[in-house]
Amino acid sequence: MDDGGSIAGHRLTGRARSAEVGIWSEAISPEGTPSGVLRFDPGLVAAPAARERLVAAVTADRRLWQAGQGGLLPVTDLVTARGDIWLITGRGAMPVLADLLAQGGLPPGPGAVATILTETAQALLALHAAGLAHGALHPGTIVIAEDGSAVLAERGLLEALRGEHASPERDVAAWVTLARGLAASWADDRAAGGGAGTARLFDNAAAAASAHGLAAARDTLLTGHGLLPQGFTTRDGLLRTLHRWSVSSVPTSPAPPAAVPGTAPATGSATGSAMGSATGEAVTLLHLPDPAARTAPPPMTGPPTVPPTGPSMAGPPMTSESATDDVVMRFGPGVPTETTAAQIWRSGATTHLAAETNRNSGQRRRARRGAWAGSVLLAMLLAVVILWLRFQPAADVLVQKVDVRGPKKTVGCDGTASLVGTVTTNGGGGSIRYLWLRSDGVRMKEREQKVLSGDTSVELPLRWQVTGSGDFKGVATLRVLSPTSSGKPLQDKASFSYRC
Repeated sequence: MDDGGSIAGHRLTGRARSAEVGIWSEAISPEGTPSGVLRFDPGLVAAPAARERLVAAVTADRRLWQAGQGGLLPVTDLVTARGDIWLITGRGAMPVLADLLAQGGLPPGPGAVATILTETAQALLALHAAGLAHGALHPGTIVIAEDGSAVLAERGLLEALRGEHASPERDVAAWVTLARGLAASWADDRAAGGGAGTARLFDNAAAAASAHGLAAARDTLLTGHGLLPQGFTTRDGLLRTLHRWSVSSVPTSPAPPAAVPGTAPATGSATGSAMGSATGEAVTLLHLPDPAARTAPPPMTGPPTVPPTGPSMAGPPMTSESATDDVVMRFGPGVPTETTAAQIWRSGATTHLAAETNRNSGQRRRARRGAWAGSVLLAMLLAVVILWLRFQPAADVLVQKVDVRGPKKTVGCDGTASLVGTVTTNGGGGSIRYLWLRSDGVRMKEREQKVLSGDTSVELPLRWQVTGSGDFKGVATLRVLSPTSSGKPLQDKASFSYRC
């Protein structure tokens, strides 16, 4: 369903839910992938100090995500548009755990409870290690992703808007409440394979969290996996619950309100980083990086490009500080030594030659001139042929095949999966445009790889880091956008398994 609204290029699809800080809406990003859009309650963002704290909280989340920390709903931007402030996320923000608990039906079973509690505990531990806290953990702020994983949303937002302090102790108490609530709702269902033993496991984990912290609770869950039903790591029960929710009927979201003409939206910031737009144009509220950071190249996922090695007529010589710049190559013997004739000419002296009177000598000179002219003409013809051959346009590169290989062994705790995409070409020169797609929803930038004429195979690697406890299957797809022999994008994929 489409309500026709769009925020910063993210098209709202019509499905919405209320939150403590505003209204979440499902959306489709400009790249065509699921995303989430949160419209903040205008009353919560009315004060300039509240907006400043909100910007700081969102900036901290973006830094965590860019540093590779998982377990959080990725934030892509905080913008002002249509007189309101909006948070935009890089993956869908629905459903939350509260939605699944409220829909009824057959519970997903104790395996789902173990998965959710273990992943939320691990995410909170990583937040606390970074000196941060969530501050509002409950079933309404835990997003269940399409693969059944649990992701924390709205980290620090409510506390930032209220000017309150979020502490790890509050997070631990909220996790204990979550564990006992899920145990009562889902873990004691006999039809789903649960029972009193699994309920005790979650009670023990809650008690361990209260007494010794989340690390002890996580270890209790991991060591008690024997009490859970066989095959719980596949998350089949949770995925069935997700499917029931996805096909259920829900109310559509209201259209985003338009700004009142002649009034400025309440998005002023002491940082001066954004101004409101009465026309609906989205303007970021986040601090832009400094010029040095903006000009720095992005992290490379493929092999480094090969600098041109052809001759250059100008440019500074290569130094150790510019070793990554284009290499300047100079040809020839260098500056020739000044000849005696040149020295005489420079000094203004003259040389008087005696006139030749012998006719035979003159004939010999004419013969030598003819032979010299013939040699020059032949050399010129050879030079023209060589230049023509040298500067004939080489064949353009065309990709004929894509093959992706993943690691055969299971990746362990907090490990990195190394995948390699091999691109087979026709041997031509040019540039290949490609994109890596990851099944966890992380968006990779489109990249370009230069290929030298004569090379028929190019390797494009991808390193995928995974953190946290549980089982995970990652699928990476290498899509070559252009140029291809068929004129259409070519792709291949490979998978790997993660277990911790």
